[in-house]
Amino acid sequence: VQLQASGGGLVQAGGSLRLSCAASGLTFSRYTMGWFRQAPGKEREFVGAITWSGSSVYADSVKGRFPISRDNPKNTLYLQMNSLKPEDTAVYYCAAQLGLSDYESPTNYVYWGQGTQVTVSS
Repeated sequence: VQLQASGGGLVQAGGSLRLSCAASGLTFSRYTMGWFRQAPGKEREFVGAITWSGSSVYADSVKGRFPISRDNPKNTLYLQMNSLKPEDTAVYYCAAQLGLSDYESPTNYVYWGQGTQVTVSS
């Protein structure tokens, strides 16, 4: 199984980025997919998740700014990041879990991507 996150970069506050996560080696449409982030010196933090059917949940810090979507035929997960703030700076990871366990807990995800750096300048 491989999850390949991409799309990170340097952006000014107020700007946008779209992250992608290409999945292979698993039946993508059966998995709940999540996005997490980790800033230097901080624990990994839940950003949002989307079930196989398209239902999504979000952390309060990103609700209304970071919609998550998925394209099951293309085995790809997306995170559209709008109205970016300096505090959104982190390495962003995609992850997969087979089920509907607590979306916010990293321990419930069995597969992880390698992460992509997002830096928001003020």
